[in-house]
Amino acid sequence: MLADSEDRAREALADVAPLGTIGPLVATLAQGEHVVSLQFANLMRGYPGWLWTATLSRIDETEDVNVLEVELLPGEGAVLAPDWVPWTDRLADYRAAQDAAGEESDDSDEDDSDEDDDEADEDAPDSEDEFDDQVVLDDDDDSDDDDDDDSDDDDSDDDDDSDDDDESDDDDSDDDDDDDHDDDDDDSDDDRDDDDR
Repeated sequence: MLADSEDRAREALADVAPLGTIGPLVATLAQGEHVVSLQFANLMRGYPGWLWTATLSRIDETEDVNVLEVELLPGEGAVLAPDWVPWTDRLADYRAAQDAAGEESDDSDEDDSDEDDDEADEDAPDSEDEFDDQVVLDDDDDSDDDDDDDSDDDDSDDDDDSDDDDESDDDDSDDDDDDDHDDDDDDSDDDRDDDDR
């Protein structure tokens, strides 16, 4: 019987399994007529719950046992990888996620733009008021400058008038000096006449 072919199964598994990783026989599974699978405990680290499996076949009792395949198969409680997902499906999911993220980003940008416009509208009157205040201040400064210019002109006119008065006084003084000199000359002439007499 095939169930009695444990030694043949161990020999076949030894070709693929690391030394010392084939444990005791744990199960014998009939796979069909003249086909049976023998499962051995796996002692290899990192594969808890997995079983070394050798599938054997014999056509009749006169033929030798043939090894069909050897493999490491998951048993009950074995740690398994997630189900394989075709690349096209994963790519479709990725593109859908990117499109959704792009739409959310566009909506967020539009909301931010609307908020910026609202803030700009609220700030606009304040900006105009500041501009008007600046214009008023500039007008006041110009007025002060005009007053200063007028005052300087008045001072200049006063200085000119004062200079004219000083010149007039100098002229009058010169005239008086000339008159006094003439009087002295006349007196001197009179004295000479008296002496001649």
